[in-house]
Amino acid sequence: MASVVFADLVGSTGIFERLGDETAGRFVTQLTTALAKIFEQHNGRVVKLLGDGLFVVFPHEGEAVTACIAIQERLQQKPVYPGGMGQPVQMQMGIESGEVVEIEGDCYGDAVNSAARLADLAGADQILTSQRVRDALAPEQQRKLRSLGPMYLRGKQEVTEIFRVDWQPQRDVEATVMGVSMFKSSAEAALHVTANGQTLTLLPHGERLTMGRGTTANLAINDGRVSRIHATLEWKGGHFILNDVSSFGTWVYFGNQTEPVVLRRTECYLVGNGQIALGCDRNAEAAPLASFAVTA
Repeated sequence: MASVVFADLVGSTGIFERLGDETAGRFVTQLTTALAKIFEQHNGRVVKLLGDGLFVVFPHEGEAVTACIAIQERLQQKPVYPGGMGQPVQMQMGIESGEVVEIEGDCYGDAVNSAARLADLAGADQILTSQRVRDALAPEQQRKLRSLGPMYLRGKQEVTEIFRVDWQPQRDVEATVMGVSMFKSSAEAALHVTANGQTLTLLPHGERLTMGRGTTANLAINDGRVSRIHATLEWKGGHFILNDVSSFGTWVYFGNQTEPVVLRRTECYLVGNGQIALGCDRNAEAAPLASFAVTA
C-alpha cells in the first residue's frame, strides 16, 4: 500500500505561449525540481517529472497531505511569477492510496490512475482526495477535509467520495454541505437549468439533455469557450448528474460556496442550487453561465 500524489502546473500551455518553448521549458524544469525537493523533505519519492507536473509516492497518507499543503502554502507565501510577470504559479493536486506495483522504477495501479484523475478534477490551488485517504488520516487532518460529494471518476464504474483539503480555511469559512442530501432521491424531484432566458427542466427518468454551442444542444450557449456539445444532464442512479464532455472543462459552484468543482471529462451530482460555468471559471470576462436548482 502507498499514497500517490499527482501535482500539475495550472495553465502551462499559456506559459509556453508567452515565454516561448526554451524559456518556458527551463522555467518549468526549475520549478518542478524545486517542488520535488519539498516532496522529498516530507518522505516522498518522486517517481517521475511529467513535463509540467510531478508523480510522487509516499508510504503514508498523512505525509502526502502534509507535503501537498506545504507546497501550496509555499507558493502562496512566496509567489513565483513565470518570466517575472503575469499570474503567479498555481498547482492542482490529487491524492489517492492503494496498492502500487513498481516495475523498473515506474509505478502502476488503480491508485495511480485515480490520483491523476483527482489532480485533473482539482481547480487551481486545490488538493483533492478520496474517502480511502480520509479514513487513514489522523483526526486533526481529517478536520481539514470537506466533502464534495460522490462523483464518477473517468474509467471507474463506482462512485468515489471526493474531499477537498481546506489548507486555506479563511477562504471558505462555510463547511461544504454538498453531501448532505446526496443519498436521498425523490421521484418528485426536478432539475431546472437556466441560461440566456431559456430554462430546461429534467424530471426523474426523463431523456438526457445537452448544453453546448451547437444548434442541436437542448440549451444553446453561443460562446467560443463552449464546445458544440459541452455537457449532458441526466437522471441516473436516483440523482441528477452533470457530465462534462467538453474541450475546456466545466466549473460547478454549489450554493454560496466560492470554490468550484472543476470537471474535465468527469461527472458530479447536482444538488441544491448554484451556477455552472462552461469553458472557464465564472470570474472570467463575460463567462458563459447557467444557473441550476433542484426542487423536491
